[in-house]
Amino acid sequence: MKTTTEVLLSARQQTARQKVPNRFVALLEGGHVPKERLGRLAGELSYLVASDRRSFALLASRFPSPPAGDLYLTLAQSGGQALELLMDFAAALGMGAEELRGHEPWPLAQAYPAFLSQSALCGASSDVALALLVNARESGETYTRVADALVARYGFAEEALGHFRFFAETPQPVLDQAAVTLETGLAGGDDPAAAVRCARIVHALEGEFWNCLAQGLDIG
Repeated sequence: MKTTTEVLLSARQQTARQKVPNRFVALLEGGHVPKERLGRLAGELSYLVASDRRSFALLASRFPSPPAGDLYLTLAQSGGQALELLMDFAAALGMGAEELRGHEPWPLAQAYPAFLSQSALCGASSDVALALLVNARESGETYTRVADALVARYGFAEEALGHFRFFAETPQPVLDQAAVTLETGLAGGDDPAAAVRCARIVHALEGEFWNCLAQGLDIG
């Protein structure tokens, strides 16, 4: 059996090789994203986070014993907080709960939460834990860039950006829980190749989410 360190290294190497520029964030930082696309961002995020919350709750029900149960319950609860904070961003755009519910998502933008749902239903306890460990830093950096650009280029107040700041940094205790969940799962017979595959696909589809939002906005 591969060690936890070896599995983490393999996943990080594979995700590093597939990293591509984030076109949407680059456009946002240049002030080239119109307000209506910011409304789409809010709508797509509302679908994504609600789906992820259900996926984490499903994982907690499938793997209720610690450490996995504790990890996935924490993530499901965090999803609820993130949805509440998203309402502040929506309100700053003149959108309410009804507008978010009525948003029609783009299929490819929702490929990431769809894959996470599949992993929650069919995957092992260590799969999503590894994806979190491998992708948390880059994902957090993306949310930080989005929030900073919304302040610098679009004049948003910090009070409207709690959703993005919330995801900017994964608390260390959560990462510690994920590491123990990964180690316990691998020791219990989880397939390390499947866990690495999950981390790699999550990374690619998170990138696809952001780049879908750049559709039709390329400048020059």
